[in-house]
Amino acid sequence: MTQTEWAHLPNAKHIDWVIASLKAHPQKWNAARYEAFDAAWYAGRTAAWDATRDAARDAARNAAWGAAWGAAWDAAWDAARGAAFDAIAALIAYDDCAYMIESEVGELKIIAKLGDPRAILLLPACIIYNETKVLV
Repeated sequence: MTQTEWAHLPNAKHIDWVIASLKAHPQKWNAARYEAFDAAWYAGRTAAWDATRDAARDAARNAAWGAAWGAAWDAAWDAARGAAFDAIAALIAYDDCAYMIESEVGELKIIAKLGDPRAILLLPACIIYNETKVLV
């Protein structure tokens, strides 16, 4: 495996999975984004991105975000990219959230509706994981 700018992060394996999954299944990411979308998701996503930006302010995380964002940008088309960007943002900002990708979709939807920014941003990734059952 090539050394990435995010390799030092605790969730590096999961960031790699998001990018690989996006390349392999852009249509699934697009569908998952729309499945996760509702009014609560939209409101919560804004708050989640604000929290993510605040958590990722240090230089190392900003460099990782820029590199991972670029890799995701190259991987697939716009709608699918949005869901992957959300997942990557959560994985960079929150060291304790990778387990959510492998959670039950219904359980994560409840946590997301309660406003947890990690769950809001990772819900499409959780949907993809539960469909494919493949993690890097």
